[in-house]
Amino acid sequence: MSAEDLEKYETDMELSLYKEYRDIVGQFTYVVETERRFYLANAVDVAVRNGDGEVYFEVRMSDAWVWDMYRPARFVKQVRVITFKDVNVEELEKPDLRLEDGPFNG
Repeated sequence: MSAEDLEKYETDMELSLYKEYRDIVGQFTYVVETERRFYLANAVDVAVRNGDGEVYFEVRMSDAWVWDMYRPARFVKQVRVITFKDVNVEELEKPDLRLEDGPFNG
């Protein structure tokens, strides 16, 4: 496999992953970013820990999806991440269900 073939493969995988993300993001409540991964989750708990004089974060997520193109199963029931780096947790905006004008809703 040439370097060009590998680059095309990775580009195709990244595009496929983005399309999957776009299709499922509405099913989740939170976006969680760590230094290594990007997650979507429906429950998140971040605890600040102190061990041997160093502060770190323990992040627990449930009902999650992992942005990782090399992972065959991206949906996971429980995730636990330990990190010494920043953790960013954002709540996704849930747009209200809107029914467009149509034959059944006047």
